[in-house]
Amino acid sequence: MKKIMLLACVCAIALATSQSFAADSRTDMVKRLNASSQVIQDIQSIPAKAIPDWLVAKATCVAVVPSYKKAAFIVGATYGQGVVTCRTASGWSAPAFIQLTGGSFGFQAGGQSTDLVLVATNQGGMQSLLKSKFKIGGDAAASAGPVGRNAAADTNLYMKSELLTYSRSQGLFAGIDLNGTVVHQNTDNTRGFYGKDVSFDSILDGQEPTPPDARAFVSTVAKYFRSTK
Repeated sequence: MKKIMLLACVCAIALATSQSFAADSRTDMVKRLNASSQVIQDIQSIPAKAIPDWLVAKATCVAVVPSYKKAAFIVGATYGQGVVTCRTASGWSAPAFIQLTGGSFGFQAGGQSTDLVLVATNQGGMQSLLKSKFKIGGDAAASAGPVGRNAAADTNLYMKSELLTYSRSQGLFAGIDLNGTVVHQNTDNTRGFYGKDVSFDSILDGQEPTPPDARAFVSTVAKYFRSTK
């Protein structure tokens, strides 16, 4: 029985890892960008479920991971592919590609898929996203984000959290605890999308022009994450 359980654990981890780090075609990356645009549009189109106005005005970076997956049998394995853009002096940056991975141990079974949105709320959050790899709740303080366009500003939450995190599953949108999840640069996808080696921070600092295939995503973020300045 122990051998069967161990094999199940190994298989779950191997499946998550192989799918998370598999090479993607440009078509896959464009689909991910378009899906991320749709996630933002769907969330922000319903005021009662939207990210609060005070937060969208203060956001320094926005990351979207459409169809973040969690599968479990004895070991829970989570993985997802997403994109991130950051606010610059001249507008929102071209996107960089990211990966999220995590795991949980315990007696569990089943699987689920959800859309994730991560909003960096201050310079600390932005710098965390610019790193090659960081752990949510470890390297970057995070909290489940408040919901509702007219939700009152929570100064305490804003000051203590570098990231506010959200999930959308089966039409429901809410804050989510992603502590322990690791965010990586997806250098293979970024290189493939831009056709060259380009640093993560140079993209998010606004030094790279936005490719045509990414303009819809960046425009969507710019539309819904406007500064009040």
